[in-house]
This record gives sequence, C-alpha cells and structure tokens, in this order.
Amino acid sequence: MLIVIRAIDALNEVVGRIVSVVAILFASIIIYDVVMRYAFNDPTRWAFDISKQMFGFYFVMLGGYALRHKAHVRVDILTERFSRGAQRIVDILGYLIFFFPFTYVFTTRSWDFAMKSWNQGETTYGAIQMPVYPLKIAMFVAAVLLLLQGIAEVLKIILDVDTTSEEVMQ
Repeated sequence: MLIVIRAIDALNEVVGRIVSVVAILFASIIIYDVVMRYAFNDPTRWAFDISKQMFGFYFVMLGGYALRHKAHVRVDILTERFSRGAQRIVDILGYLIFFFPFTYVFTTRSWDFAMKSWNQGETTYGAIQMPVYPLKIAMFVAAVLLLLQGIAEVLKIILDVDTTSEEVMQ
C-alpha cells in the first residue's frame, strides 16, 4: 500500500510543481498587458482571455497538490480534543461521506462537460476565439488527480502513516 501512496503523492507533487510555473507565465502576461495599456496606450486584445484561461487551469489543477500538502481549509474545533483514533475515524467518515461523493460527481460531470466541449469545438466569445476544451479537459484531469490523492490520504489514515514527514516519499 505504501507504494500506491508514494506513487499518488509523487504524481501530484510533480503536477503541482509543473503547474506552479503557470503562475509565473500568468503574472508575466498580466504585467505585459498593464505595461502595454498604461505605458504605451496599446492594450492587447488577447491577454485577458489567455490570463483568464491560465488562471482557471492553475486553480483547478492544484487541488490534488493542495490536498497532499494539507493546504485545504479544515475545521478541527470539535475534533482537536478527540483521541487520535477518534480523529482518524472522523477523518475517514469525512472522506466517505463528503469527499468521495463530491469527487465522483466532479469527475463524471467534468468528463461529460469536456467531451461536449470537444465535440462542439467550443471557443471563447471574447476578443479572440480560443478553444475552451483544453481547460475543460484539465478539469477532468484535476478531478482524477484529486480523487487519487483522496484515496492516498485515506490509505495514510488507515495505515496511520505520518504525513508531516517525508517518510512516505522515501
């Protein structure tokens, strides 16, 4: 089971690090557009549409990475006083009751959403007509990555693996 956990953690780690580069590109495009608009009075027609799609890609693709690093919001006010065993049970129930149904719906609906966009050749309606289906396919990939990371997190709880250390990655 540790091999499965390591593989999923490594996959989301690699995806997260690669996608983080998009933030640099995203910021560069916005800076370029602002400079062109205000310094040269020559705004771009494409920067808004591209930066909007890049932000959507960046935001959605980092879900699994954020879950792996415990970056999601948690409300532990009630469970912080529970024993470690009780906390583990509550965490597993939370995944079973909330997380997995959500990721199931996210995965299946985003697949349908992406395929409909692909089949229609959907494009944006802004100043430039960019294809939308790559972003919608990214939503499906992100849903799968999030689902896989959820499986890894539940396995970590069941096996009581310390996720604060890098023991799983070694």
